[in-house]
Amino acid sequence: MQGKGIVKALFAILLLVTVYQVVLWFQTNRVEKRGMAGCDNDMACYSEYLDSVSSVPVWSIPLIREFTYSDLKKQQIGLGLDLKGGMSAVLQVDLKEHLRKVADKKEGEDPMFDQALENAQNRLASVQSDFLTVFGQEWDAISNGRSLGDVFSFNNSYSDKINIKSSTAEVLDVLRDDTKDVVNQTYNMLIQRIDKLGVVQPNLTLDANRDLILAELPGVENPQRARDLLTTTAKLEFWKTYDFNDVYQGLSSYDEEYKPAPEVDSNGVTIDSVTVAQGPLTELMSLGGFGPVIGVVNKGKRKSLKELFKKEELKRFVPNDVLFKIGNKPVVDNEGNQTMNYQVYAIKGGFDGEAPLKGDIVRNATVETNPQDGTGVSVQMQGNGPQIWCEMTTEAYNDKSNIAIVLDDEVVSAPGVNNGPICGGNTFISGGFTVQEAGDLASILEIGALPAEPKIIQEARVGPTLGKENISRSINALIIGFALVLFFMILYYKGAGIVSILALFANIIFIFAALSNAGAIMTLPGIAGIVLTIGMAVDANVIIYERIREELRNDKSLLLAIKDGFSHSYSAIIDANITTLLTAAVLSYFGMGPIKGFAVVLIIGVIMSVITAVLLGRLIIDWWTADKKKDIGFSMGWSERLFTNLKTDWLGKRKMAYAFSGVVIIAGLVSIFTQGFDLGVDFTGGFNYTVEFEDGKNVGTEDIKTALTPAFDGMEPIVKAFDGSSNRFAITTKYGNDLTGNDVAAKVMDRLHQGINGLVGGDLDRDEFENPEYAKTKVTTSNIVGPTIADDIRTSSIYATVVALLLIFLYIFIRFRKWQFSLGAVAALFHDVLFTLSIFSLCWKFMPFSMEIDQAFIAAILTVVGYSINDTVVVFDRIREYINTYTSKSKTELINAAVSSTVSRTVITSLTTLFVILMLFIFGSGSIKGFAFALLIGVIIGTYSSIFIATPIVHDTTSELKAKENKKESSTLTRKKASSV
Repeated sequence: MQGKGIVKALFAILLLVTVYQVVLWFQTNRVEKRGMAGCDNDMACYSEYLDSVSSVPVWSIPLIREFTYSDLKKQQIGLGLDLKGGMSAVLQVDLKEHLRKVADKKEGEDPMFDQALENAQNRLASVQSDFLTVFGQEWDAISNGRSLGDVFSFNNSYSDKINIKSSTAEVLDVLRDDTKDVVNQTYNMLIQRIDKLGVVQPNLTLDANRDLILAELPGVENPQRARDLLTTTAKLEFWKTYDFNDVYQGLSSYDEEYKPAPEVDSNGVTIDSVTVAQGPLTELMSLGGFGPVIGVVNKGKRKSLKELFKKEELKRFVPNDVLFKIGNKPVVDNEGNQTMNYQVYAIKGGFDGEAPLKGDIVRNATVETNPQDGTGVSVQMQGNGPQIWCEMTTEAYNDKSNIAIVLDDEVVSAPGVNNGPICGGNTFISGGFTVQEAGDLASILEIGALPAEPKIIQEARVGPTLGKENISRSINALIIGFALVLFFMILYYKGAGIVSILALFANIIFIFAALSNAGAIMTLPGIAGIVLTIGMAVDANVIIYERIREELRNDKSLLLAIKDGFSHSYSAIIDANITTLLTAAVLSYFGMGPIKGFAVVLIIGVIMSVITAVLLGRLIIDWWTADKKKDIGFSMGWSERLFTNLKTDWLGKRKMAYAFSGVVIIAGLVSIFTQGFDLGVDFTGGFNYTVEFEDGKNVGTEDIKTALTPAFDGMEPIVKAFDGSSNRFAITTKYGNDLTGNDVAAKVMDRLHQGINGLVGGDLDRDEFENPEYAKTKVTTSNIVGPTIADDIRTSSIYATVVALLLIFLYIFIRFRKWQFSLGAVAALFHDVLFTLSIFSLCWKFMPFSMEIDQAFIAAILTVVGYSINDTVVVFDRIREYINTYTSKSKTELINAAVSSTVSRTVITSLTTLFVILMLFIFGSGSIKGFAFALLIGVIIGTYSSIFIATPIVHDTTSELKAKENKKESSTLTRKKASSV
């Protein structure tokens, strides 16, 4: 083996990365165990503890780096909501009102502009594009040549970019930069907001091409609060402030009056005269400051302090209109390091409690630097903002007070007015900012001025109990499937089987290390991807071992057989895995959320499988045979001659195969056009809930339909028993699809509760019903898909399938230089897809598990496509080799010989893959059984189609298969020295 040094260096790096990730995991686990022990398993305390240490160094590599808990957690594999419980949402940034504001036109002022906005909003539900692109198309369709310059030229902030003569294309270019900033700013603001939920490892991703934001919030306990934080636009306010001296005496008096009395003994003597008891206020914060700052509070005590400020008894000691608010950033010490403390401010609330000035007056905010004040933010105001700002700054200048800028109830800055009143609508905010801090503040100010409201178009919730069940079942499937593969490899390949086991162990370890290093979020489809990778990981080993066994049967020495076996296998391994990577890449590009995660796991798994099987496996075998000069077996006695000397006329059976496939597919097409599929809400839009009834409530599907139909205004829901359970049901309804607003989920949940409450006796509390930890009847999962995302998923699924097939066609054509090979491969893939779809359409009404067509099913279909092409490519590689090796026989004899020589690899690889998929099907949770069943059908049919569909089509569309160069003919099937393939 050449390049052993490089290979060893590669594995040394992988090993170091793995050890590094293990150490980080150990340190993370240590912090979490300490927090759980200190909180005595109180989850609220535990969450607050983790929040308090999130930015504190908890471990360090001497002289290299310190790690906070947040740093450690970012390099761990997080659990998705289907494994931990929680909530996910897909949000679409609503740019309709933003464009109206930028144009400075009220509704009704420009009917043509209104119509284009409305048409774009409606059409967005059925196209895969961003709002601005669709708006431009709709404007062109109705404007009769009128330019958008006529609409947007009145905005002074765009005066240097847009005028009345600007073309529509020029205006759209300017607006595109603007809307891109709005989407990015909204996304960044959501990241900051999610931190308030106490979610330890949230995952937010931005799809800027479609103005979509995906938020996954594992462990979130209050879904309504999460919805509010995700969908409420940033609340920007400008407040007058009190001075520290105005409130200090009152706060001190309150603290003294409510200080707990010292403990005394029976004689009235103070037990501890050294320790001075603190009052309720100073126990939570350090009192003392200047200007509007009245003190500092530790990060972990902010919540408690806010509750204290609400108490009525405190209000007796301070001015009636004072409001206390906390800063949004930690205090920085003298060395420039962030501390765990946050400043507390005293705000003048006024008699009505409303801010004198709000964020809608900000037209533009930019970073500027001047010699006198340094780096700050220049703000342009609009409407009545300049007048109010002039009055506020005049009062602040005269009183030598400050003005607090508050975003989402937290103080961003509280600058003083040092150079006189600021009138005219332009102002400069200074505060010792760095360039980055000023940029952040400018972005925040503009978010307040640009109300791009995110709308939830898909939402899913999973209870923590179900998440634990999913983990348990998936791990069982993983362990049992892994054990079956190990047992079979040793039983079939003897000593070489042990090498494959070592490679498989290394493969799994490296996969987890890579996922940890990327801070990946593990979901149920992700675990399915690992389970599938275990089955497919042996593919390269099988290709190599079968080729070595073939070389040994040709009387080659062990060392030469190993050398030739590896070298002659590389072509098939590379081709097979590249085609799988192509389909996984397509799935990653078009998929969303968990499905994208599945694709990423599959990509990493395929890469690691090739590295461990080809490089590590070769390294171990060479070390054992060449270095230690010991023998290694590649077969047991019973398996040594298995699948050898096959003389099967595979092509002679192709007509039977065509007939069988034709009958199933035609029956399936009839079923598809008559009874269709069990389409999930991913494709239809709507609301899906899993409702678990308490023990003793004997209800059936018809009872639930009868109870819910009136609650859903006569729309009968689809109700199915969940995973064979007697008390768990899946309920799907389209009620609410025509409702708008971010409270639609709550409205539909109200109706669901109304119907179920009547069914169970009328004593079902609404909040407890929505709590998956509730002991009685409850909703354990929910999935909400709006029409926009449903259409997006449908379109993405079609694109993904078509693009995957086209890429495979092109790759096969490039590799084999004959269109017949590409045609055979793609025809077999179409066959596999149609066959699987036919089975699902024919069987979904009577199978005892869900066979919904959803995103997971599409992932299964594309995985089947990748797996099927593996088999096909291996056969095609052998045909290509035989064309240049056996020159005297007809194409029928040559193809039959090629199939016979590869059937052992095909059967063994399919068998090991079926082991793990079958375990996933048996032990997996109900939500993954349909996915596993699709894989089972796909693997079986993919193996069948490689032999009986793809290869026969090459035979039937090719006049003759000849070598590129004339070879000396022989009357017998004489093998020449094989070329390296």
